Amino acid sequence: MDNTPDPSFFSLKTLTSINEIASEDWDKLNPTGHPFVTHGFLSALEESKCVGIETGWDIAHLCVYDEKKTLRAATPHYLKYHSYGEYVFDHSWANAYERVGQKYYPKSLSAVPFTPVPGPRLLSLENDKEAKRALLSYIQSIIENNELSSAHINFLNLSEVTIAQEKSWLIREGLQFHWHNEGYTKFDDFLDKLTSRKRKNIRKERESIHKYNLRFVKLIGEDIKAKHWDSFYQCYLATIEKKWGGAYLTRSFFSCLSNKLKNKILLVLCYDDDTPVAGALNLIGPDALYGRNWGSLRDIPFLHFETCYYQAIEFAIQNGVERVEAGAQGLHKVSRGYLPSKTYSAHKIMNPQFEEAIKRFLSQEASQNSEEALLINKVSPYK
Repeated sequence: MDNTPDPSFFSLKTLTSINEIASEDWDKLNPTGHPFVTHGFLSALEESKCVGIETGWDIAHLCVYDEKKTLRAATPHYLKYHSYGEYVFDHSWANAYERVGQKYYPKSLSAVPFTPVPGPRLLSLENDKEAKRALLSYIQSIIENNELSSAHINFLNLSEVTIAQEKSWLIREGLQFHWHNEGYTKFDDFLDKLTSRKRKNIRKERESIHKYNLRFVKLIGEDIKAKHWDSFYQCYLATIEKKWGGAYLTRSFFSCLSNKLKNKILLVLCYDDDTPVAGALNLIGPDALYGRNWGSLRDIPFLHFETCYYQAIEFAIQNGVERVEAGAQGLHKVSRGYLPSKTYSAHKIMNPQFEEAIKRFLSQEASQNSEEALLINKVSPYK
C-alpha cells in the first residue's frame, strides 16, 4: 500500500497488526478508557482471527508520530472488501459504483469491527488536534495514491466530526436509543418516571419472565469462567442462525477478550434451574454500559428485553453508571425507557459526481432522522 507522508513535521506509519505497538503506547491515546478502542479489544479480534484479509478486514492501523518519535495519534483502520459488520450501511453506494463500471472495494475504513458503538476514532495524545488533522490527511493520501473509491470513519465522536468537516468530509447522521440514569437508587425509581401505561407494561413483561422460574446471574472479571463463555457462545450461535446472519465472532474471541479486558466485561446469563438458556455480553465503560451481543436457546416471550435491557438498567442503577447504550437500531427500545441519540460517521468520496449525489442523500437522511427523533420524543415513555 502506497503511503505519502503528511507535509507537516509528523511522520506516519501503518501497522499490519495492533500487536506491532505496545499496549501502553496505544492506550495512552485513549485516556477515557473507552473499551472498544483499547489495544486489548482490537488485539482480541486479531488473535481470534475475527479480522484479517481472510475475513475482508485487511488490517492497516494508522499511526502519527512527532519529530521526537512520540506517538501522537492513531486510528483503528482496515481496508474493507465488503460492507458487512459495520452498521453504517453503504451497500447502495457500492451498487451504484458497480452499475457504472467502477470499483467500490476495497475501501478505507476507520472503525471498530462489528461494533456500532459511538466513541473516539481519531485517538490522540493530549487531544492533539493537529495530529488528528494529520491523520485525516494520511487517510486521504492512502485513497488517492491507491486509487480507492472512498474512506469512512464510523461512529466517531461529535468533537471529531468538526475536524472531519474542516477537511471537507461528508457527515452522516444516524439514530440509536440510549437509556439515561437520572440518579435512580432502584429499578422502581426508574419505573416511577414512566407514564402509567409504560410502567405497567414493563412490570407485566418482568412478571411474565418470573413465571418461568428463570434466574439471572451477572458475572464480572474473574467470576467469568470458560464454562460461562461456552454457554454464552451456544446462545449466540443459536440466535445468529435463527436470523440467517453470519457469526462474526469466534469462540476464541470471547476467551481472548476475557483475558485482556476481564474487569470491563459484564456477562448476564439466564438459567432454567442449572441449564443456561440465554445470555448477554456487555462492556463497562467509564460512564456507560455497552450492550453488545446476545443469544438464547429458548423462545420465551420478553426474554430478550429482560436479558439485554432490564438487567443492564439494574446494573447501571446499582453501580451508578450514567447510561446504557444497547446497540444499533431498535425502535422497540423506546417504550422501555431508551430515547433517541444521534450518531455520526464521516465519509470521503473520491468521485465528484458520486460525492454530490451522496451529499444530497445524507442531507435528506439527516432531515428524516431529525423528524423521527422529534416524533419519538413527543410520545416519550416518560411522564
